Amino acid sequence: MQYNPGWNSSSVNLLHVQAVGPRDSLHYVWSSIGAPAVLLVATQSPSSALRVNWTQLLSPSPAGAIWIDPPDSVVYSTAVVFTKLFEFSEAKPLGELFYPTYDLSEFSWDSLNHSLNHTALTAELSGVPATDPGGGFSNGSLAFRVTAYEAGGRDRRLPSLLHTADSSQLEFILAGVAPRGNSSRFVLEVATVEEAGAVRRLRSERSIDDEYTPTIFEVLSLVAESQNRSSTLGFLQWKATAYGSRSPRREDGIQCRAQGLQVANWTLPVSSIVQAYFGDALGSTCTISALNVSFGGEEGEVYQEKRYLSWSVLLGFGEPPRDTFSPLVISITAVALGTPLAMLLLGSCLVLLVQRRRYSEYEPIN
Repeated sequence: MQYNPGWNSSSVNLLHVQAVGPRDSLHYVWSSIGAPAVLLVATQSPSSALRVNWTQLLSPSPAGAIWIDPPDSVVYSTAVVFTKLFEFSEAKPLGELFYPTYDLSEFSWDSLNHSLNHTALTAELSGVPATDPGGGFSNGSLAFRVTAYEAGGRDRRLPSLLHTADSSQLEFILAGVAPRGNSSRFVLEVATVEEAGAVRRLRSERSIDDEYTPTIFEVLSLVAESQNRSSTLGFLQWKATAYGSRSPRREDGIQCRAQGLQVANWTLPVSSIVQAYFGDALGSTCTISALNVSFGGEEGEVYQEKRYLSWSVLLGFGEPPRDTFSPLVISITAVALGTPLAMLLLGSCLVLLVQRRRYSEYEPIN
């Protein structure tokens, strides 16, 4: 993990996370220069390196300021940008009432260096609006907590996402922010950037197994596929829940919904690392898609009471991880289904045996 590589100032945030394998390497570049964003680059060289021209990156024309060396080692690159936070109220009988939007490109962000933990491989990007006329953030903040992994496993905290060494987890946190309505709900706008030859699709998978995330049976994945769907290049994956507590429990669950993936007909807000890497292709050959993730519903009062919301999403390359039944669940299922079946077979055998041994007390006459 490198903070602002090649730059001594902490006035801006750029975090480079690199995972090196025997024949390849993966790069995650997180930044709050402009709208908070992450650049994901997969290379076929274990010695590939991130290069940053800081003077150009911080200029009004940052195109070309970020690249991977050697350039021909790059096999796939994409970006995810967190653009806006919407707040609306479902007050009756007026219906939906939208409040002024929080534009994340206009936030003031704390230095990542204060929260960077090289041992736990974590960092937290926290910010507030540069101007806050309503005072909603006077005692609160919005944060993105990043976690990288050295090996596969499962996160200990709910929703206990399954991860690999090739993936990273992002936790979106809204803490202490005063809602502007009595029944406010929040919506986070997420935009993705794909180069020519790749498209984003939203998948929804349901399972009867909620062993690791009680009462949640749906997993959503925003995958990047080749146009002929022959391979999956990258993904964002999350479970259909958020939580209203710093130490989440099942009863702290907040409904989470994805409101459809659409090709964006607008340009991205100023997000320098995306413009710096993709350059002129951002407005020509690249495809920008947008997805709204909403938090709240019938149980939307959870945030009203606790003023805390956290949503976890996994980012990575290739196919997203898939949960399987644990040996414990398989054993319980086998016993639950096998015991009645065994009793039925045993009962049938006993009935047949009794029928075979049936006899009469009368002696034959002749």
